[in-house]
Amino acid sequence: MTTERDILVIDDEPLIIQAVVKVCQADDYNTCSAENASEALGQLEGNTFRLILCDIMMSGLDGFQFLEELARRGIDTPVVMMTGYSTVEIAVRSLSTPGTVDFISKPFTADELLTIIRRSLHCSQLVEKSEAASLERNESMCYVPCPAGFHRLGYISWAVMEDEGTARIGVTDLFLKAADGIRDLSLSEPGEELVQGVTCAIATAPDGTLHPIMCPLGGEILERNEAALTDLSLVEKDPYFRGWLYRILPTDPENNLRWLSE
Repeated sequence: MTTERDILVIDDEPLIIQAVVKVCQADDYNTCSAENASEALGQLEGNTFRLILCDIMMSGLDGFQFLEELARRGIDTPVVMMTGYSTVEIAVRSLSTPGTVDFISKPFTADELLTIIRRSLHCSQLVEKSEAASLERNESMCYVPCPAGFHRLGYISWAVMEDEGTARIGVTDLFLKAADGIRDLSLSEPGEELVQGVTCAIATAPDGTLHPIMCPLGGEILERNEAALTDLSLVEKDPYFRGWLYRILPTDPENNLRWLSE
């Protein structure tokens, strides 16, 4: 008999497991833990989980190998990747790996962890509802996917190349819906350099939680969308066109784009 649980925490550091489990249980999540990927796979044989929090650097199977094993076994539980050895490359690789829903670097606060957990669970629910609607040929979608020709970093942000060699970047509708909307938006200034995989904007949700938006494409900011800052409904209602965030001059578009999904 399969038992349904909320969260599986996988980390080879017992103190990290204890801290994460304590935070999750304090928020009423039914939580289990494992100290390595093999133990976690054993847990998945008798339990189903709504979300997995998985360390990347572990002995035996690492986090990426664990994702490959989940795919091989047909387990589609969404995974948030965690690491204390965070680099831009690891963050981008994590978000571009199938099965990953989000990424968080250690050390993190309880509020940061809970924000990602809630957003990831909500994201998963929205995707499931949209897939079900598609199977039932119901045209009512829970979120608007990226248009054709757009490149996406996970479910978080997007980039689209322009004829002049510039690019526009923004935030996905799924990210906005998973965060329950925005009441404030913080953007960088023109002339600043953006780095792929690093926070380029911060959205504040109606409940006051902060949601960092990872940059999909690195480069110099040529222009930011002042109209969107003045009227946030442009971002919420039309995130791919009138609600874009920046126009940039990409630094290394060929290399950056290979990590993005279409």
